[in-house]
Amino acid sequence: MADNFQRIGSISNAHVGRDFESAAMHVLASKGIHVRANFVVSVGVSEARKQHSFDLGSEVPPVLVECKSHRWTSGSNVPSAKLTVWNEAMYYFHCAPSEYRKILFVLRDIRPSNGESLAAYYIRTYSHLIPTDVEIWEFDSDSGECEVVCANGETQLATITEILRKEAKK
Repeated sequence: MADNFQRIGSISNAHVGRDFESAAMHVLASKGIHVRANFVVSVGVSEARKQHSFDLGSEVPPVLVECKSHRWTSGSNVPSAKLTVWNEAMYYFHCAPSEYRKILFVLRDIRPSNGESLAAYYIRTYSHLIPTDVEIWEFDSDSGECEVVCANGETQLATITEILRKEAKK
């Protein structure tokens, strides 16, 4: 029996996730940010803290990364359940120590009906849930290009190089 929730052409959704994390590690490394998988930090909204494993992370430089390779549904509808996972990632970023740089690394997927990427849709509809210290990086798996589509609370498109250049000047 076919799995209706299995990504077409993949062995399993777990394989898709691991492959996407590997792509994220490669992009980050090309920008001088070396991370490891399953990076654990203490998170919490009060004095009560609990360990949470982020997809990728590093102590030096301090960075936390969550990777999401979600797509529009086959009918070009919003994958609402998947976006709740993005909201959960935003909450964990909010609860993480402030010294960490926080990156949501997402797959660039374009909605055929209007040309909007899933990341652009998320930013447009959920900007009130995106902490100002979270960057959203959008990765095009076809070209290998990556853009920062949200940083420092700004939702204008910027290249990774521009963001890194600004950070270097700080």
